[in-house]
Amino acid sequence: MKYKINLLPPKDQNVVDKAIYFSFYYLRYILVITQIIVIGVFFFRFTIDQEIIDLKDNLRQKQEIIAISDPLLKDVGVLEEKIKNVKVLFAEQDSAQAMFEYFLTIFPASMNLMSMDEGNGTINISGSTPDPTIIKKFYNRLLAEKKFRKVLLKDVRKSEGGFIFSFSLTNFALGTK
Repeated sequence: MKYKINLLPPKDQNVVDKAIYFSFYYLRYILVITQIIVIGVFFFRFTIDQEIIDLKDNLRQKQEIIAISDPLLKDVGVLEEKIKNVKVLFAEQDSAQAMFEYFLTIFPASMNLMSMDEGNGTINISGSTPDPTIIKKFYNRLLAEKKFRKVLLKDVRKSEGGFIFSFSLTNFALGTK
């Protein structure tokens, strides 16, 4: 075995030699690390771009769903309005029916009904009876039961066959007894 021992001090290196030494030994590690970082950033950017594309596709799909369902929602709004109108009409019809049923159940059999008009929650009736006390009892009963908020005895006239009367009954109240 042979050993070489150099006892001479190392030769001073100039700047060019130091730069060459640095570039051969350390710069290659720096370049490899830089390339790894660049490749990592490239793949990260690729994943971010893919996420952006997916989000844009999702947004387009949701916009199409909204565009498709918008006319349906408008149609539903129109139907809801029609249903509300029908409910109001049914309520008015039920109220009118209850008003007629009530009136016909309390109308005395000894009175003759000649005419009956209904409009806007008001019943205008005219009839005849041979006895004026029946008119008074009917009027008092309407006032006592308070089913109509306004009971107006318009006219009582004596005629050949008895007494002719006319009433105006306004604002029928369903719930009151």
